[in-house]
Amino acid sequence: MTKHSSIFSFGLQISVAALCLASPLHAADWLQFRGPHGNGVSDEKDVPAALDAKSIAWAVDLPGRGLSSPIVIGDRVVVTCSSGPRQEWLHVFCFNASDGSKRWERQFWATGRTMTQSKTCVAAPTPVSDGRRIFALFSSNDLICLDLDGNLLWLRGLTRDYPNASNSIGLSSSPVVVGDTVIVSVETDCDSFAAGIDAATGVNRWKSDRPRNRNWSSPVVFADKPGRQVVAIEGLGGVVTLLPTTGEVLWNRTNESSNITSPTPGNGVLYVAARAIVALQADSESHTPKELWRNHLLAPGTPSPVVHGDRIFTLAGGGKLCCGNTANGERLWSLQLKGAFSSSPVFAAGKLYTVNEKGVVRVVDVTKPEAGQIASELDLAQTILCTPAIANGALYLRSDAKLWKLANPAAR
Repeated sequence: MTKHSSIFSFGLQISVAALCLASPLHAADWLQFRGPHGNGVSDEKDVPAALDAKSIAWAVDLPGRGLSSPIVIGDRVVVTCSSGPRQEWLHVFCFNASDGSKRWERQFWATGRTMTQSKTCVAAPTPVSDGRRIFALFSSNDLICLDLDGNLLWLRGLTRDYPNASNSIGLSSSPVVVGDTVIVSVETDCDSFAAGIDAATGVNRWKSDRPRNRNWSSPVVFADKPGRQVVAIEGLGGVVTLLPTTGEVLWNRTNESSNITSPTPGNGVLYVAARAIVALQADSESHTPKELWRNHLLAPGTPSPVVHGDRIFTLAGGGKLCCGNTANGERLWSLQLKGAFSSSPVFAAGKLYTVNEKGVVRVVDVTKPEAGQIASELDLAQTILCTPAIANGALYLRSDAKLWKLANPAAR
């Protein structure tokens, strides 16, 4: 592991005053990929269940490609895009949650490789926020830190330090932040690594090698035991948990795992997917976690699982939605949805929100133990591959061309 690394910057100095003036964290914020708990679950109660055209509170145009999810920080909605003939322009947008008006936009020139497979794009990773700062990672391995007013605090061109950590298909692993450390996972057929980066300066706190395999799974933060937060990283080499401040490996499981879906935490258990869903729990007497159960009938496609209470929900690429019991892995029911899915479902107030690749949003009522039932649907008529965000009683989602807010008309 290295203690430091060079930083690619434009001579900007960090503005401490800007951080001190940043707005406070809100309980309903959605600060990262798959929400505050890293499992697709929101604690919001007033998210619309009956979707129709009147549910569209606003829609704004976006200038380029994007698979990244929106994040919501108080009254700010932040989303990234990439544009230009080779997707070399990197955009970070901030919109007002109330009416969709643009608060600010920042543009940057990619410093790394921008070649991707046609389905994905350079703006694939979802940004993350600690409530004071925004950290936006792109497939070009550019990591940008902004304050909430869009002022650049630092920019790290990871390709400058690690030129072989890239591929021609594209990267999409989203960063996470724990305290003052931003964790990125960059795994390719060439150089692969995970790094903990100082949130204030952009300099490495630690860096460790990862297996040389393509990986689009995102790290997740969870409590593996009371009082301890760890980071789990899943890839074709297995699943590893580590301390976010030092990178110290706590346990490593080298059995089968996925390089697409992200690990999902719930009640101290980590659920990972490959050809089955496997429930893992830390074992204090071993460096290998204890396998609680596995069930191939719950195996998802591209979408990551959702865990809420004693239920786990998985969505296969062909549209089969399954519900399982987290205690023993028993599949309780399945429901066939129409379409292909890249977007992971999200959960709020007894409802699952799913979006297929053609842009059809479906609300599935999962309150009845014996089966799920489609409560409503809304066709946005655009290709949507991103996972929605939930905050302030609303659903936020994007295509390449638009960003939408869906909310109950009476609550606007």
